[in-house]
Parts: sequence; structure tokens; C-alpha cells
Amino acid sequence: MTLYQGKYRAESNRMPKWDYSGNGIYFITLVSNKRVCWFGDIENNKMVYSDFGLIVIAAWNKSFRIRKELYQDEFQLMPNHLHAIVIIRKDLRGETQGLASPKNENKGESSLIRKPKSLSTFVAGFKNAATNKIDDFIDFHNLEIDKFNRHNRLWQVNYHDHIIRNKTEYWKIKNYIKNNPKNWHDDKFIN
Repeated sequence: MTLYQGKYRAESNRMPKWDYSGNGIYFITLVSNKRVCWFGDIENNKMVYSDFGLIVIAAWNKSFRIRKELYQDEFQLMPNHLHAIVIIRKDLRGETQGLASPKNENKGESSLIRKPKSLSTFVAGFKNAATNKIDDFIDFHNLEIDKFNRHNRLWQVNYHDHIIRNKTEYWKIKNYIKNNPKNWHDDKFIN
């Protein structure tokens, strides 16, 4: 962790100089804070969603209906994390196969600024929407659990992303996501 304006902050794991608001295909993983299994359970190698899990899925799907530059590809919500392939495609005129190019660079801009219509803006908006809807559910059902806030987070602060650069990598990741429920017993996100 580094000191920034007198406060410690987590290091970014984003690729330096990559423009995360540009066209690309991304494998992302978001994990619940402290890896708590809020979203359901694995039964017979299939994900069985909790009420919180159903809220997360609804917020995920809505995110793509309101963001025209984003396309959802593969998605799997697990008990305490989610994996997804997300595509940012802003210009459909050129046939690019949707694969990211190493030439996609963001030179000279501050890495502390979240660009509009970028991957990080999408993730932040999704996390916020899902958390707010879960807090509404807690209130509506008078659940005796603490609501989520910056001191009691639903999600880990950061997320993992990987820029998918070719079809071989794409299919390997897609199959990994599809098979995640049946591989739960070997998952690194289990507490």
C-alpha cells in the first residue's frame, strides 16, 4: 500500500498505459469482502442463488441494458465472487473480432482518474448498484444484519482484470468460467 494525500491506498493492478475505456475484451473477477459466501451455495456442482445472489444477477444484467458500449459475454456468480467476460466496443463499423490490441495505450493521463465509460467505471457502478439493492432488501425484510457501507463492505475494494488478447485465451477463460461451479471444491476463493 502506498501513501496518497496522507492516506494509505491499495495499489492498482491495472496494466500501465492501457486505455480501459477503449475497445477490448476483459476477464474480470470481483470478490466479496472477506470472501463471505453471501450469494448462494454450490449444490450438485451447480450454483443455487440466495436472495442476495439474485439481486446481484439483476444488477449485473441491468448494467448492460443501461450501458450501450458494454456487452456481456460469459458470466458466473459464485457463493463469494463472480467471474465474467466483458466486452467494450464503442465503434461497430470496423470488424475487429472484439479482441484487444496491444496498441491500445493511454499516454500521459493520470492513473488516479476514472475515465467515463471505462471498465473501472462499470465495475464501480455495478458494485454500488448491487450493494444499494441489497441494503434495500435488508431494510424491506427487517433483516438483523448490518447494512453495507465503507466500513462494512459487500465487495473487496479492488477487482482483478485480464485483457484477453487472442481466441485461444478467450476460449480457455470462457470454459474456466462455465466450469467454475463444478470446480468449487478446488476454488482459491473458498475461505
